[in-house]
Amino acid sequence: MVVLRTGNEPITARSPLRLRFWLSIWGLIWTSGGTAAFAAAGLPGWSIACAVLLLIVVVDLVMVIRHIRQGSRFQPGPDVPPYEPPAHR
Repeated sequence: MVVLRTGNEPITARSPLRLRFWLSIWGLIWTSGGTAAFAAAGLPGWSIACAVLLLIVVVDLVMVIRHIRQGSRFQPGPDVPPYEPPAHR
């Protein structure tokens, strides 16, 4: 099996979405718990920091769920291929 590299793998790389989903759930649990615990302890600065992280985790979770629902064959448009074709030599 020959693996062809296009040289733009960071752009066309695919993320393990299920792993990102479960890591986002883990982050959701910890940041919501941290926000509640710091608020209960009377530490507003730490509570705000955890709330900002909670917002970032929620946005990431929404994007991961959106990408999972789009499926592995999602194309942004009919004229945009998922990968650039390799150059013929």
